Amino acid sequence: MTDDQPVHGTEDEPPSPLGPETERLAAQATELQRQVAQLEVQLRSRPRIAMAEGVLIERYGLPDAGAAFSLMREASQRANIKLHQVALAVAHTSGPRRDNGTWFAPRPPEPAPPLGALGSGRLDARNQGEVLGAALNRVLDITSTDMGNVQLVEDTTLRMEKHVGLSREFTDFFAFVDGGTSCSRAALASQQVTVREVEASPGFDDLSRRVIMSAGSRACHSVPLVDETDTVHGVISSHHALPLIGFTHAQLRALQDTSRAVGNWISWHRRTVLPEALEDLHRLALARSN
Repeated sequence: MTDDQPVHGTEDEPPSPLGPETERLAAQATELQRQVAQLEVQLRSRPRIAMAEGVLIERYGLPDAGAAFSLMREASQRANIKLHQVALAVAHTSGPRRDNGTWFAPRPPEPAPPLGALGSGRLDARNQGEVLGAALNRVLDITSTDMGNVQLVEDTTLRMEKHVGLSREFTDFFAFVDGGTSCSRAALASQQVTVREVEASPGFDDLSRRVIMSAGSRACHSVPLVDETDTVHGVISSHHALPLIGFTHAQLRALQDTSRAVGNWISWHRRTVLPEALEDLHRLALARSN
């Protein structure tokens, strides 16, 4: 585990009260930042979906992007997978022959890896939302907090997939993370990272620090989701209302066990459930293009 050490400085003088005009301008600035964050989410999401729509239109002779989007939405709902994940797979996976009834060659069933480390009893391993929710709850239980989020690796970016107890401003701002945060450092180093005091940490720029602290977080801990081949598939981060002292060896080991269980599950899910969703999409598209 690495530790983002706090940097201590001199105590600032108490801020002077803000006048009405200053408060109005500050509120406008905050709203503009929120709008910019939402636009960035749309700008980063839409091209990937549009690329998949184009692939499907050309491959199946669909009438327009709306028809392609509807197919991906139906396939994603039937498989309990986010639409953007189906779109990314469509764009990045070699397609089937037009006259072929199946997309992939037959393969023997592969059982899901054990999920007992999540401590949630029986889980539907094919349901991504259910498993990621249980994983997040497990991390929050170990770290004794009620704020946190799950990010999965999408290309070279961490993308927010699940969260609890965090503000809309936070989830919009950190919808995509490319670097400069504890979660990105955890993913890059493939080890747990603790930020004991967000306010004093040099690991955030001023805007990121303000967004985190505005959500009520004063400390955070990030756990990379690593499979048995040491591939990082995502990060789960806990956020804490008070600065952290640290975690016991037992807590860190429990988090490590959770990391490996979820990492192995994500790897299995992408090898099995996601291709099945593409196969289902193929069948749907063939039925509607004939």
